[in-house]
Amino acid sequence: MVVVTDFIVALSVVFIVAGALLVVANHLGFPPVPFYILAGLLSGTVIADENLLELALWGIAFLVFVFGIRVDFEQIRSVLRDGEVAAFTQLAIVAPIAFIVGFLLGEFFGFENTFRNALYFSAAATLSSTLVGGRILREEIRNNLVHGRLAASIHFFDDMVAIGAILVLSADVLTDHQLVTSKIGYGVLFIILALIIYRHGYPLLTRVADGSNELILMGSVSILIGFIALAEIVEISIVVGAFAAGLAVRGDGAAHLGVRNGIESIKDFFAAIFFVTVGALVAIPTMQTLVLALSLFGLVVFVNPLIHTIAFVLEGYDGRTGFLAGSSLNQVSELALVVAIQAWLLESIAPALFDAIILAAAVTMILSAVAGRFEQRGYEMFLAPILEGRTGYIDENSAVTETLQDHVIIVGYGRQGRRIARTLETLERPYLVIENDPAIQSDLSRECENFVFGDAMAAYPLEKARVADARLIISTVDHEPVSRVLLNEATDADLILRADSSQEAEALLDAGARFVIVPSVLASDQLIENLERVLGDETTLGEIESNHRSFLFNIEEFERERRATRRHY
Repeated sequence: MVVVTDFIVALSVVFIVAGALLVVANHLGFPPVPFYILAGLLSGTVIADENLLELALWGIAFLVFVFGIRVDFEQIRSVLRDGEVAAFTQLAIVAPIAFIVGFLLGEFFGFENTFRNALYFSAAATLSSTLVGGRILREEIRNNLVHGRLAASIHFFDDMVAIGAILVLSADVLTDHQLVTSKIGYGVLFIILALIIYRHGYPLLTRVADGSNELILMGSVSILIGFIALAEIVEISIVVGAFAAGLAVRGDGAAHLGVRNGIESIKDFFAAIFFVTVGALVAIPTMQTLVLALSLFGLVVFVNPLIHTIAFVLEGYDGRTGFLAGSSLNQVSELALVVAIQAWLLESIAPALFDAIILAAAVTMILSAVAGRFEQRGYEMFLAPILEGRTGYIDENSAVTETLQDHVIIVGYGRQGRRIARTLETLERPYLVIENDPAIQSDLSRECENFVFGDAMAAYPLEKARVADARLIISTVDHEPVSRVLLNEATDADLILRADSSQEAEALLDAGARFVIVPSVLASDQLIENLERVLGDETTLGEIESNHRSFLFNIEEFERERRATRRHY
């Protein structure tokens, strides 16, 4: 009873302090993560360490559960396509370097188990945080911008590696091969059980619930608790059980939206717990802790982004995309903290290293949340002159006819960009596409006569696209920095841009745009137009439905033909 009371008191202190600081963060317009960690620093003085560790583990477990729900099995193929070179390159280079650094520092400071502590150090230095990186690039990932997609791919890869590391390092003795193998075996069995429930059990639950989101949500949470209980019984990390539970209850389609939204709301609660406990676990550093933390900081903040950026550029992505993706991967992973906390409970990690990992995690998470505002400016000042000098690469991968003028420039060759291109072909209007995604580079060369493969925010691709001679520029990219660059170009071409909100659209119109695409507004306008036509007896709902189905069918056919063509090539 006393333990439960202490846990509730700890939770109360956490949220009272965090709530007060969040009011300040919201008022000043700052990201919440630094203030959560600051709340932890303040509340950690009155909360016992064992309660903090319990809070941290449960917070991370639920977040990993949400991560499991979000896993798209098609995404595994996307990861191999988008980030395989960067992910494996960074792991192959940084992990051994970090292990050697950790081993040498362990020997220097006289740690008892130098090899095992070096593994903990390497895990903290190598893996990046899905939670922090995903928050920083939330809009970019949602809008499927290239650097957001790349960062999400690397996060996915890192989390898979981390789950494996948690299983292996949860063994008391790494030299006991039978024990290590049993831990891995339990993890595999958990995944198999999760896939069986995903394939057969969860669909049965949704049918029995008969559309009741409350029953499905309750069933999902019950499955989570069941997997965590099983993890406790077989003595593996509850995080592994939570991840397996997420795989078991993941569902696709609109029928599961209500459940996902409910779980997303709970996720924010546990995210707050996680960040606050990170801050609360920070202790006054000793000299050993400072040296270890600074070493981790250097590897995480400087070496990791550098390796990722170089790998992305060598893979064919432009410098800005590589930098923005790499710079969002410069924080210690929450799953590396699970490894450290697990090691602390097993008493197999040096106290100085544990404190160093916590300190490095807190500092890098704060730095990532704050530095995101200055990435574009930093790139322009320091890296653009170096990374944007590859004009030969752009020339080799672009095609522009010598007589092209009075043309339409389409920025972005996604679904909307493709439809605009097909419309211009029907109207027999010359056009040129600017795109920087290697995943659709073959589509450009096959479907477009004129295209520039490069960054629309860089000077040379715009120059090669003959912006000065263009009649109209249409940007299908929902990213304000791209819109601002196009507005600042010295051209007489009219500009049609895209924005996410009406406020941003008004600002772009004031800055010189002729029209701004706001998808939600256009959808609302189309709905009102159809309503007026129905009420005015100009058409019937049946005709609107028929036309809408035909429209969706044509889009699906177009996408199917494009995928088939890409497989052929």
